[in-house]
Amino acid sequence: MTVMPAPDEAANTRTAATRGGGTASPVESSAPIMRRVKSKLTSRWATAAALVIAVVWTIPTFGLLVSSFRPAAKQVGPRSDGWWNFFGDWQFTFKNYADVTAAGGSQSANLTQYFANSLAIVIPVTVFVLVLASMAAYIFAWGKFRGREAAFIFVFALQIIPLQMALIPLLQLFTQVLQIPPGSYTQLWIAHTIFGLPLGIFLLHNFISEIPGEVIEAAKMDGAGHTTIFWRVILPLSVPALASLAIFQFLWVWNDLLVALVFSGGTADVAPITQRLAEISGTRGARDYLNPAAAFVSIIVPLAVFFSLQRYFVRGLLAGGLKG
Repeated sequence: MTVMPAPDEAANTRTAATRGGGTASPVESSAPIMRRVKSKLTSRWATAAALVIAVVWTIPTFGLLVSSFRPAAKQVGPRSDGWWNFFGDWQFTFKNYADVTAAGGSQSANLTQYFANSLAIVIPVTVFVLVLASMAAYIFAWGKFRGREAAFIFVFALQIIPLQMALIPLLQLFTQVLQIPPGSYTQLWIAHTIFGLPLGIFLLHNFISEIPGEVIEAAKMDGAGHTTIFWRVILPLSVPALASLAIFQFLWVWNDLLVALVFSGGTADVAPITQRLAEISGTRGARDYLNPAAAFVSIIVPLAVFFSLQRYFVRGLLAGGLKG
């Protein structure tokens, strides 16, 4: 007669067998590795190296900030000198910022107009990429259709294609086939959305695929369809990944110059702030002293976006990268 052990006794037996040399679970086996990685990253040498890198990275930015407040005579001409001389000669002015923001302070158009153009480009593009990429990532992660894996590999492979190879064919498609008027926001919106979708789908897919399947199955048992699951379950749980993608997409489009030059037509009505930064110094560099002030005006919005979403940034980047 065989006597079966009680559930508690069986559990204790399995635990003892595991500790005594049996096969450990993935979480238990990965715990020592995680502890070693954490100890390496939190050591004194790692902290010192991080501080040194932060200081070295900050010095050029600090020098640019100091130069933005220095008079023109101190930056160009025979009396010019390095920004570090500011500590011995405390001459500063706000005229540089007034010249780059006020109307008539530049050769063609003021920086404020280009600043507004950049906002009109980057905000819709970021929204388009977030919405389309999240929908596609959900379907690739939890949808069931033939060729799903092959389609996802194809989307992932699109990141390998150099951006420069697609500019002219895409421009011809817009102007000759689709008849989209040149020098309009529409071309810029579509182009930036197309270029941002492959990486956006890949990043969001890594996060959404890690959502427990029990959550999806519970929603289906309650009668929820794909639309309800996407809006009520997937999006609220994917806020960290969405915030990280929003930061990346916003910065990429805001700092872009090549795509803007190709699809904006070079007109001041549509061109972004990066085009103005490339032109503001003049043909012979006579207005080089305005570049530091213009650069700091241009980074106000990206800094605000980053600091407002930074608490989600690391969580979104590590999505699907760590197990256990």
